[in-house]
Amino acid sequence: MIWKRSAVLRFYSVCGLLLQGSQGQFPLTQNVTVVEGGTAILTCRVDQNDNTSLQWSNPAQQTLYFDDKKALRDNRIELVRASWHELSISVSDVSLSDEGQYTCSLFTMPVKTSKAYLTVLGVPEKPQISGFSSPVMEGDLMQLTCKTSGSKPAADIRWFKNDKEIKDVKYLKEEDANRKTFTVSSTLDFRVDRSDDGVAVICRVDHESLNATPQVAMQVLEIHYTPSVKIIPSTPFPQEGQALTLTCESKGKPLPEPVLWTKDGAELPDPDRMVVSGRELNILFLNKTDNGTYRCEATNTIGQSSAEYVLIVHDVPNTLLPTTIIPSLTTAPVTTSVTITTSPSTSASSSSRRDPNSLAGQNGPDHALIGGIVAVVVFVTLCSIFLLGRYLARHKGTYLTNEAKGAEDAPDADTAIINAEGSQVNAEEKKEYFI
Repeated sequence: MIWKRSAVLRFYSVCGLLLQGSQGQFPLTQNVTVVEGGTAILTCRVDQNDNTSLQWSNPAQQTLYFDDKKALRDNRIELVRASWHELSISVSDVSLSDEGQYTCSLFTMPVKTSKAYLTVLGVPEKPQISGFSSPVMEGDLMQLTCKTSGSKPAADIRWFKNDKEIKDVKYLKEEDANRKTFTVSSTLDFRVDRSDDGVAVICRVDHESLNATPQVAMQVLEIHYTPSVKIIPSTPFPQEGQALTLTCESKGKPLPEPVLWTKDGAELPDPDRMVVSGRELNILFLNKTDNGTYRCEATNTIGQSSAEYVLIVHDVPNTLLPTTIIPSLTTAPVTTSVTITTSPSTSASSSSRRDPNSLAGQNGPDHALIGGIVAVVVFVTLCSIFLLGRYLARHKGTYLTNEAKGAEDAPDADTAIINAEGSQVNAEEKKEYFI
């Protein structure tokens, strides 16, 4: 009896020590989130452990690992680390069915456990845009729908047009057949115009499983519309004798080709001078008969449009040419003296030399005409000098003859000079005047 009592006391003392030591032991775990198809790592740690076993079990309470021993035959589950303080396992190629609560157990007395919840994210499928039929006529109402399936939780859909987000859209969320994932759709309604032609409408799917890289679907719009027409002249101030080009700028889809040119509601009157080349009307050598209203008309399968241009041909502005003034010379015969003044001819000559330079700065003069005028001026000047020289020569002879008259009856030279001076004084009828 004494032995049995001592054995019982020893047993209770050992159990007391175990209970006292186990008070500081408690398993620690963390919740894990993983994308479907990825790998999840479950870790259980114990700060103080006196060689007590650790165990991982799945949501169905099946043991996965007991210390370093694998208990469930699943090739996706592997041991990462096993020690007295830690038990870590990995689950690869995670599926939505793996989601749930996993348990780590520490086999003390009593057994202590810790829970870790494994969340599996469903990746949304690539979105698809439906409802577009090409082409769309300008002014029609368009309805586009963007749809994606398999997201968990439900994905978010956003619309963009010309890089600007469109807020006024419809949103619908439906649960899939597996009752774990969702199908999400969004509808965009808007009325199109010609500015929408070639615009990319983008549907963007945002989800936490995409790692900040959204999935997108794009639809490029094709809008058909009637032509728009504008006439552009080659010069804003057409003048007589010039050439004029009128360009008919037409935009439309389908592209209108060719364009039709008319004048005052009828065909072009002078095909030899009015040549149509593509969208251009070329008028050669403008004159006043070309005045009128020119019309360009463009047509495609959607409709017709036109533009008008009123042509007014302006006169060529008059160009004033420089003139040369030739001074007139007035002479009268005298018997006493002759004065020759050459400054007018010099002035005329210098004026003629300045004429080409003065004409060079003008726009549009005829150089042949200017050369002819200069030649005539030079010729007239030379003729005037020649005639003046002959006139002076003749009167010089007369002066010498009159002077000689005093020497006919004079006995010496002094008497001849006195007689000549007297005759000059008395000859008042011969005088010369210069103006």
